[in-house]
Amino acid sequence: MRRLFALSLLSVLTLGCQGAEASPERAALSAASANQDLPTVLVYKTASCLCCNGWVEHLKAAGFTVDARDVRDIMSVKRDGGVPVAMSSCHTAFVDGYVVEGHVPADQVKRLLAERPDIAGIAVPGMPMGSPGMEGRNAAPYQVLSFTRDGETAVFADVHPR
Repeated sequence: MRRLFALSLLSVLTLGCQGAEASPERAALSAASANQDLPTVLVYKTASCLCCNGWVEHLKAAGFTVDARDVRDIMSVKRDGGVPVAMSSCHTAFVDGYVVEGHVPADQVKRLLAERPDIAGIAVPGMPMGSPGMEGRNAAPYQVLSFTRDGETAVFADVHPR
């Protein structure tokens, strides 16, 4: 922690001494500082699901701290979390008061946390090819949907995987 503080302080002190172009080191330090503010994501999944593990790794690569827990009865987690049946996928996560169901891209989780809309959560129903953890040759566009406790749904984002 002290080292990170020292690096942050050094970064601030040297900002005025450098030119307009950011160095890769400064960009990495800035990204690390921004990710430090991300809340922990609690993920419930089944032990045998490889795509769930892929999604967990995707979140970690995006700077999230992840507490992944294997459970036997994932449907009770979804039910208790208020996930509409039509929104179900293979894993359920909780982050800072929101439910994140399925293979939601990390940038959309960050957007959710930044905008803080009045919804229960966001979801990528099913397991679409091209979503994080479901990478493959047949990637296709898909949607991230929002849902409320009252069951209202809306499109949160259109995703076009590369």
